[in-house]
Amino acid sequence: MDGRIGVWHPHLGRGPAELSRQAAVTLQSLGYGTLWVNEGPGSREPLAAAAILLAATSRIAIGTGIASIWARDATAMAAGAATLGEAFEGRFILGLGVSHGVLVENRGHTYAKPVSAMRAYLDQMDQTVIDVPAPSHPAPRLLAALRPKMLELSRDRAGGAHSYFVPPEHTANARAILGPDRLLVPEQAVVIEPDAAKARAIARAHMHHYLRLPNYVNNLKELGYTDDDLAGDGSDRLVDAIVAWGTEEAVVTRIRAHWDAGADHVALQPLSPNTPDLADAVTQLERLAPALGL
Repeated sequence: MDGRIGVWHPHLGRGPAELSRQAAVTLQSLGYGTLWVNEGPGSREPLAAAAILLAATSRIAIGTGIASIWARDATAMAAGAATLGEAFEGRFILGLGVSHGVLVENRGHTYAKPVSAMRAYLDQMDQTVIDVPAPSHPAPRLLAALRPKMLELSRDRAGGAHSYFVPPEHTANARAILGPDRLLVPEQAVVIEPDAAKARAIARAHMHHYLRLPNYVNNLKELGYTDDDLAGDGSDRLVDAIVAWGTEEAVVTRIRAHWDAGADHVALQPLSPNTPDLADAVTQLERLAPALGL
């Protein structure tokens, strides 16, 4: 993983591949250190999506944020990570996650005991023999982690944690569990829009889906957010905690809050009106780059 600031965007793994390549090259030239591709309904297979972006660029790192353990068996995941880690040494990060119950069940699996499932999956990965050249520096392995038990597993069995849909106070809690020598990579949604009503409307359109997933809701309750905060598409208090909005300087202040709380790297997700828009995201990131000192 390179740099303290990167980009997480769902359309890096969707839409025409050439547009994703062009965006990756532009973001590399702007100085962003790492791009993160996700795995969700309708997205590209994330290891293949990572390979497309790695081949199109020369310096920027590419991570999966995240690759679901229910989408491929542990042998296939280990082989994919080894392949990309050797072919693009020092530029690939494997982010693994247990996903969400509704998505897992849609694949025909049973979502139960996610920490135990992840532990068993890591055991199988570690037992896999891969007959490909070994890189000098194997690809880092991060776990998607929100709550203490998965964060502890991230500390004990991985290189660290990738968190999503979290405010800086979660980053501080995660760092306390991970200790000083594990990577911590929170995602931060951002909107460069100083008008509160417009910014919060964009934020709520983004948050609508996530506030219906128990993993995120339960994590926010642990952080002290109430049923009133979580109702509908979120209270102003919750919206402002999850999405950084305002001027470029206001957004950078939130990013610094994650760094101050213990993040090694913050993955920015620029939000756009109505639907995710990669071109608009790149425009926002161009505006942010000088304020970030890139």
